[in-house]
Amino acid sequence: MQYRNLGRSGLKVSTLTLGTMTFGGKDKFAMLGNSDVKEAKEIIDLCLDNGVNMLDTANLYSFGVSEEIIGEALKGKRPKDVLISSKARMRVGEGPNDAGFSRHHLIRECEKSLKRLQTDVIDVYYMHEWDGQTPMDEMLEALTTLVQQGKIRYIGCSNFSGWHIMKALGISNEKRLSRFIAQQIHYTPEAREAEYELLPIAVDQGVGATIWTPLAGGLLSGKYTRNSKPEGETRVNLGRQEPPIRDQERLWDIVDVLNDIAKAHNVSAAQVTLAWTLSRPGVASIVIGGRKIHQIKDNLGAASLELSKDEINRINKVSALPVIYPYWHQRDWAKDTFCEGDMAFFHDKMDY
Repeated sequence: MQYRNLGRSGLKVSTLTLGTMTFGGKDKFAMLGNSDVKEAKEIIDLCLDNGVNMLDTANLYSFGVSEEIIGEALKGKRPKDVLISSKARMRVGEGPNDAGFSRHHLIRECEKSLKRLQTDVIDVYYMHEWDGQTPMDEMLEALTTLVQQGKIRYIGCSNFSGWHIMKALGISNEKRLSRFIAQQIHYTPEAREAEYELLPIAVDQGVGATIWTPLAGGLLSGKYTRNSKPEGETRVNLGRQEPPIRDQERLWDIVDVLNDIAKAHNVSAAQVTLAWTLSRPGVASIVIGGRKIHQIKDNLGAASLELSKDEINRINKVSALPVIYPYWHQRDWAKDTFCEGDMAFFHDKMDY
């Protein structure tokens, strides 16, 4: 297992993080998984034994049950090097203050999460989604209070736009408030939109990227191809998808390349997908998970898989993003003055 600094901080995180959305299985989360304490402990122990040092959860996951299960699984014996990240912002009740960035909501939800996790501190606390109706000063001041109280150590965001992140960083710098060190985002060979703004911000501003749903809900695992598509209500067959697949033929072209490279290494396409993602600029860690222990074991193999430059380029080419404005203009007129942040987008787009 490799360890990378999380953004512009000294905190070192394993390149693979254990995601726990499958813990609990309450209400709508049952379709994702329903691991109980015993099963969760087996999964956590497997990951810790393989060098994973970060567990990721949220107050939303099974409406707090995921956090409760982690607390029980680690009860009384949380290893000193095990880090926990959680999140707040999403709606967790019917009341007018049961969602958002308000000081009231964030402090209350953090304290509830600490109780469920049976811990004194959350290592990384993510703002789970944008809230454009609460002043960002209020959000950052509340988070800074929690840092000063020792209830959280670092703060991050998730699913923010580029301008949202830059606005937050500007306020943090101006008012000397706690600063985002991480952003949890969706990013895969099929969904590379984060390269337009979010990964350049990761590199230039030190807001390291941790990646959610890195296999696109199993579609990049290699299990499915254009000739063996999933049946029933799966991501690829539903009219509304998260993440959305806008071009199925492009998806299958990407899967063909992933499977071909996987065959050459005698590994799964899932491992190839994860290894490619870890090769990208600004990526600190990938959140892995699964309903079954064999899925976790397979994902863990990606930590030691090294792809050749040619293999990475094959994936880049079949999944290439359009160079939209203003990037095509910058490519034509400013490439001789690109900085490291610019190259987070352009480094594999200058040849085709």
